[in-house]
Amino acid sequence: MREKTRALVGTGILTAIVVVLQALAVGIRFGPFSVTFVLIPIVIGAALYGWKSGAWLGFVFGVVVLFTDAGAFMAISVPATIACCIGKGALAGLAAGIVYKALEEKDYCAGVVSAAVVCPVVNTGVFLLGCLLFFYDTIAQWAAGAGFESVGTYLIVGMVGINFIVELATNIVLSTVIVRLIKIIKRKPVTAE
Repeated sequence: MREKTRALVGTGILTAIVVVLQALAVGIRFGPFSVTFVLIPIVIGAALYGWKSGAWLGFVFGVVVLFTDAGAFMAISVPATIACCIGKGALAGLAAGIVYKALEEKDYCAGVVSAAVVCPVVNTGVFLLGCLLFFYDTIAQWAAGAGFESVGTYLIVGMVGINFIVELATNIVLSTVIVRLIKIIKRKPVTAE
């Protein structure tokens, strides 16, 4: 029961951190979208408390993105924007949890670093797929308006390229901090008061 309580409380705290970080990230932009540092607490939650926690934290991230950073897509299709934003976040957290769990026993550090890499890759990958599936015509118009001959080039270079590189680099650099945090938290004994 103590572990369930710890997981619930830890996930609750990380949920609050996700909301605050994503709300603050609106002002930090590389390209048309804000850079998210929220993937770090998602990776921490997925590693500490499992894939369900990672998926929940990703879901919360997606909901906050809907309210802070999805206006252009909401004007085109509300259901598609909801599916894309929530789907990318939840799947990124889920994937981070699964990758961490798969590698944790063999090589703890590799598990954390891999989860920290997989999280932004899945987040951006699902976003790109969502753009192609739901918003292709609009993206093609945006690409032409921006002087790009290819929708794919526009998506990678014009929309997500720099943003993705910053997110991935941040996660890779901070994965060593994540490793230390997880070790500290896992060693901390649970005491009944």
